[in-house]
Amino acid sequence: MSELARAHTWEISDSEAELEPETEGSTAGSGSAHSRTHSSQSPSARGKRRGDRERQREEKERQKERQREEKERWKREKEKQRERQKEEKRQKQKKKKEAAERVKSLKPEEYLKTITVNIHPVLLQDSGCDVLLSTLAALEWRNQIEEHDLTHSISWSRTQAVTLHTTEDEDSMVVEEDQVLMVVTQIEFVDMMMSIKQALIGGCEEAESLFQPLCGYLNRKTGAVISVLVTRGQYYQGRDLYYEEDETCPRSQLGLQNIDIEEVLVYLQLYKNVSVHFLFGWQEVTDHVCAVTKALSKRPSRTLQDIPDLGFCVDGLWSGGVRVESGGRGLAQVWTRQIQQLNRVSVSMATAVTTAYPSPQLLLQAYEKAESGEERCGLLADLRVKGGAKERRIGPELSTRVHRLMTSHNPELVLD
Repeated sequence: MSELARAHTWEISDSEAELEPETEGSTAGSGSAHSRTHSSQSPSARGKRRGDRERQREEKERQKERQREEKERWKREKEKQRERQKEEKRQKQKKKKEAAERVKSLKPEEYLKTITVNIHPVLLQDSGCDVLLSTLAALEWRNQIEEHDLTHSISWSRTQAVTLHTTEDEDSMVVEEDQVLMVVTQIEFVDMMMSIKQALIGGCEEAESLFQPLCGYLNRKTGAVISVLVTRGQYYQGRDLYYEEDETCPRSQLGLQNIDIEEVLVYLQLYKNVSVHFLFGWQEVTDHVCAVTKALSKRPSRTLQDIPDLGFCVDGLWSGGVRVESGGRGLAQVWTRQIQQLNRVSVSMATAVTTAYPSPQLLLQAYEKAESGEERCGLLADLRVKGGAKERRIGPELSTRVHRLMTSHNPELVLD
């Protein structure tokens, strides 16, 4: 018992007692060292964490700034794209408007406003020129009296704007048309014939006439298309008034042989490309001028419609024929085409016939009701043809050919 009690009393040996203060001292020393280490590292760690937070905040700010700049750039790009679309739309509308104005300017009624009829002052010496001037004034067509390169001439010029929006104050370009009319009296034409005959004979000096200025003008203006209008002048006034109701060809009034006239006409046509028309008076001259003026006004629109194909290669509606439906629609056009197949028959002439007689059966019935062959041949002669500067009739020649077409039983008969 005493041994056990003693063992219990000596729980800690001396060696352990000696070691205990050292252990405690070391423990305390380590604690103070840890405390010193902790106290020395804490400010730098806090600064590092503070720097990390600052950097993160700055990074976020920069990211937000980039996003804001990207958004602004996207808005600008979108605005530019919207502006480009608006500009493209404006350009399309502008081009469409200019094209519409260009097409409108080429219409005959609009194009006619830009044409000016130029009359040489020499023609005013003939009192019959008043008919032309009064007619142009009534039609409100632009005309002026001015010197021209060719005497006794009537020419045409048109005002061509540099741009579609050229105002009246701005300069515009004047273009000369290629059509020229030379109005001469019968006496002046006889003098021209004498000069031409002497030129054809050769070896002698040509007589002075209007043929010399005509040749000079043709040499300067190679592309000009000249037509000579031969009419009665002041020489015949008061002498041959019965000519006003005389339907004889005006060239028969020259008192020359037909062979001489034909020889001169062939020479002018082949060598000078000049056509000659014999007219009764200034009323026919006026009609001719009006016809040429209207033809010039239709030239631009017809040029746009022309197809550069060979003339003998039939294309379009003619090649395909006319479609006739079950209800009979299209038969009237077939009837018009049948008349139009005759030589020298225009659409307006064929339409005049088919309008008066809408079917071949009606025309045959009209032939049967006629009392004589002469009446049947001239049945269509007085039909009026619409279109053109001068109102005209079908005429006896076409009326006879249509009668042959409708009544002849000979397949070999030549209609023309």
